[in-house]
Amino acid sequence: MQRHPTHNMTKESLIKFLIESNKAGYASGQEKQWIKELDGSTTIPFKKGEWHSQDNFFGGEPYGGRIVVFYKNKPYWIMVYYGWIIEKVATNPVYEILRNALKEMPEDAPFRGPKKYTQNSFTYQNTWTGDINKYFGEEQITKDNKPVYKATYLGGLVDQRAGL
Repeated sequence: MQRHPTHNMTKESLIKFLIESNKAGYASGQEKQWIKELDGSTTIPFKKGEWHSQDNFFGGEPYGGRIVVFYKNKPYWIMVYYGWIIEKVATNPVYEILRNALKEMPEDAPFRGPKKYTQNSFTYQNTWTGDINKYFGEEQITKDNKPVYKATYLGGLVDQRAGL
């Protein structure tokens, strides 16, 4: 028995939602709307229509977390991520580049940022395998061609049919 509709309209809605939630979430830098949890993590919630997401992460440096997207209050899609800035590198300029790159999330791969984004002496690069259903990838930022940041991520659809 299927738990969710799997037709293209739902996937198109998911892609649109991911792009909107990404721009309103970490990429926005609107930290005052973020929720500090008792376990020391931070949650960035977003809701639009029948979709809602929770981006929950720990960090600081390094950082790690997960984004869960719900459709009609049931888990539908997930991303798990882990990243860090090289020691002795100032974090604020790097995370500013990351937020700006994330605002350019490609519609055909709404996971993180585009394949390449350049700003001043910084270059963000993102490579991935797979599609919205199942994917993994890696992003990095260099300054003057020297690595300053790296993150890995993976995920895809969840709870699409009965399991345990």
